[in-house]
Amino acid sequence: MIWLLAVALLSYAWIILRRWGAWQDLPVSDAPDTYIPDVRLSVIIPVRNEARNILLLLQDLEAQQYPKELLEVLVVDDHSEDNTVELVNEYKAGSTMSIRLLQLKDYPAMQLKKAGVQKGVELAQGELLVFTDGDCRVGPEWLRQYAYVYRMQQPYFISGPVSFHQTNSTFEKMQLVEFSSLIGIGGASIGVGEPNMCNGANLAYRKDIFDSVAGFAGNEGIASGDDEFLLHKVHEQYPGRVTFLKNSKAIVYTAACKTLISFVYQRVRWASKWKSYQSIPVQLIAVVVFLVNFLLFLTIPLVITGSLSLWVFIGAYVAKFAVDFLFLKRVLGFLGKRRYLWYMLPLQLVYVPYVVFTGTCGLLGRYRWKGRIIRNS
Repeated sequence: MIWLLAVALLSYAWIILRRWGAWQDLPVSDAPDTYIPDVRLSVIIPVRNEARNILLLLQDLEAQQYPKELLEVLVVDDHSEDNTVELVNEYKAGSTMSIRLLQLKDYPAMQLKKAGVQKGVELAQGELLVFTDGDCRVGPEWLRQYAYVYRMQQPYFISGPVSFHQTNSTFEKMQLVEFSSLIGIGGASIGVGEPNMCNGANLAYRKDIFDSVAGFAGNEGIASGDDEFLLHKVHEQYPGRVTFLKNSKAIVYTAACKTLISFVYQRVRWASKWKSYQSIPVQLIAVVVFLVNFLLFLTIPLVITGSLSLWVFIGAYVAKFAVDFLFLKRVLGFLGKRRYLWYMLPLQLVYVPYVVFTGTCGLLGRYRWKGRIIRNS
């Protein structure tokens, strides 16, 4: 047990510290004041029951420092049961942007986010497709920074940073820290040439690339993964053409989960993708992360029963905490959230059983999302 735990911790430390260096080396892309955008963009927003949030996002898009003639917004509604559709239509009538509302109810048998993304891609007219979610907020330079990195680097797929705002409770602040680690690992993994994760609230890719990699073919039965599976496909077919937009002006903000049950369902939904990863390096990282947390979880009853030394127990947890602390200090600094770093302490108390629980439930592929019970096929 001790030797297996030691090997798992060393493997975990190597993965995280390698990305610690890669995050620091990621180039910061910042469009100069003289840059004049010339890329036609389509912003695609899949939504379901976003009446509370969608107008704020549309107002943010209206305020973008981007030529209106080069911008279109496609809101794709997934059978909303509130007045999302009515609000979008009302806003559209007085907007200076080109806004198109697509409703999946008009397309038989199409539902869930992947269908919304697919329909948006199909009907978009832009060269570069930028994606976010209906409950997000974006700054005025968001699209300008995307266009600049696209012109300068000519990537096929761009992953952007996401963070939380309006975090008031300790629970929400702990989520911010945990979520930041995922964003950091995703960006740093792109930096080392091994893309493994991204977030659909902030990404972009060329319209023709979606068809070139056959879209969501091969993972149609998995409700989530509209972001990561496509990332893996693009990297596999076009190595070196994935980039991370490391710029604080391009951060997309969303809200943390307000309740424990909504948080668990969200994380189970994310974890449900793991068993369907095709890339061996991505699979290995997922296995190492789960294994080190599973072994740390097993040490709890062992130390209680006296089968494991208390000092071994403490040493293992301190080692993992130290590695995570070093990495998160850099990522939270970039996100402007370094003051939240010490929320790692209460997070460590629950993180190990949380990963074991959500990872195990994710293997079952069943969870609740926006009023639906989802089961991956």
